Amino acid sequence: MLRHQQTALAFARAWQQVDATDRVLGKLAERIALVLMGKHKPIYNPAVDSGDYVIVTNCTKIHVSGRKNEQLVYRKHTMYPGGLKERTFGDMMERKPEEIIRHAVSGMLPKNKLRDRRLERLRIFPGNETGILGVNVLRVWEGAEGANPDPLRTPPPTRRLEPDKVSKGGSEDYAEEDD
Repeated sequence: MLRHQQTALAFARAWQQVDATDRVLGKLAERIALVLMGKHKPIYNPAVDSGDYVIVTNCTKIHVSGRKNEQLVYRKHTMYPGGLKERTFGDMMERKPEEIIRHAVSGMLPKNKLRDRRLERLRIFPGNETGILGVNVLRVWEGAEGANPDPLRTPPPTRRLEPDKVSKGGSEDYAEEDD
């Protein structure tokens, strides 16, 4: 039985950056979770942690739909009697805006032993500055001209090729179609 061996290059982790300006929280968290899991790679295996690093910038400019700005409540417990702490989305946006995205991405990841390791590869910054980590970025999702907003889908082709109407000798000649 023939088995294919994966090389170290196939498991190499890339650094990807996404600009959260005017993005919806749930859709952004879903795409980040897919990249952290490695589902955009052809070697994806649920039991192997093969995802990439993700840097999120401008997390203070993220949007939520509806009235979630007032109604969404984040809860945590101190494990002492009466220690339930509640904060609304607006309050969290003022105090810890990066925790909003981290909490949303954490909810999108599978609940298993790899979850914490995947969340360690998520770096979130409230502004545009990423510090020394910006040097590592190989791919930018948003904010650059012509950048692909979705890492899981390839962009449509820019030109379409069509077979020529007149074919000589049984071979197909291709000509560019004028747009």
